[in-house]
Amino acid sequence: MHVELFGRRVELDADSVAASEDEIRAQVAEYAAGERREFDLSVATPEGFAGEVAAEMRAIPYGETRTYGDVAAALDSAPVAVGRACGANPVPLVVPCHRVVGADSLGGYSAGDGPALKRRLLELEGALE
Repeated sequence: MHVELFGRRVELDADSVAASEDEIRAQVAEYAAGERREFDLSVATPEGFAGEVAAEMRAIPYGETRTYGDVAAALDSAPVAVGRACGANPVPLVVPCHRVVGADSLGGYSAGDGPALKRRLLELEGALE
């Protein structure tokens, strides 16, 4: 399925979320309006390393970021591996991979139009100065 966010199309794997498409869209709209800080959706995360990265991303609070290196250190892994797992996130926004940034740049983003949407999401959350 896809949702519209700030004029951009974001693909989400609805099969990974235990909610109706209407509920997912409603929560995304609330988030975009600044009325929601966390998604109240049950998400099936992948097994193995990708699931571990997803759990780390979900633990990053609204308005905060972690670097790929921070996440990698928490998982005793490498930043590049974390970046790959972030890029394969089937439910961006719901599992907030936009909150994982490079040490000296935003890094990539697999949703919408990429880093421009990532910047917009971090601005919405007040995570960028």
